Amino acid sequence: MQIDPDQHSAPDNYKLLTNLVVPRPIAWVTTQNADGVINLAPFSFFNAVSGNPIYLIVSVGVNDAGEMKDTAKNILDSGEFVVNMVTEELFDAMNVSAADFPFGESEMAATNLHPAPSVKVKPPRVAESQASMECKLHSTQQLNKNTLIVGEVVMFHVADKLMGPRMYVKNFEPIGRMGSPSVYCRTTDRFDVPRISYAEWLGKKV
Repeated sequence: MQIDPDQHSAPDNYKLLTNLVVPRPIAWVTTQNADGVINLAPFSFFNAVSGNPIYLIVSVGVNDAGEMKDTAKNILDSGEFVVNMVTEELFDAMNVSAADFPFGESEMAATNLHPAPSVKVKPPRVAESQASMECKLHSTQQLNKNTLIVGEVVMFHVADKLMGPRMYVKNFEPIGRMGSPSVYCRTTDRFDVPRISYAEWLGKKV
């Protein structure tokens, strides 16, 4: 089947896209406004895009009123944010934090989570998260109503139990986002296959 997005509505295209580009990691972003209120919100248009320098991207849309979301406002104002990763025990809190809380009301307080101090940025991380990344804003790009945020990771926080030798992470099981509107997946089913070289591939053809 061929599907031309020009022949379909934006909601239908969004539905198709988010059902095909899966699983998507979830950035649970903490920011802080000028009054010190902590905002906490999840975004699945998120990924790592560079290892040196360490850059990640988060795309933040608009709210139901068509206005920039608090996360984007706070990042543009302060230039700082923290990406917290979501594991299964935090799923319910993450889901609550996605609700349309009024401006100035902290999702972290509403979900009974606890802020933990960051090292290089002002916004706190989620203490209960097994992995968090402190970020400083590198740049933004406006994509229609979406604000694409490029952040440089300046500090990692990883639970001791996850760290293996040579900076490898073991037994980390974040939740992934699947199809819209509300399908998720676990990341417990895995397999390990070493990358093959061209010479090895040639040898197998003989």
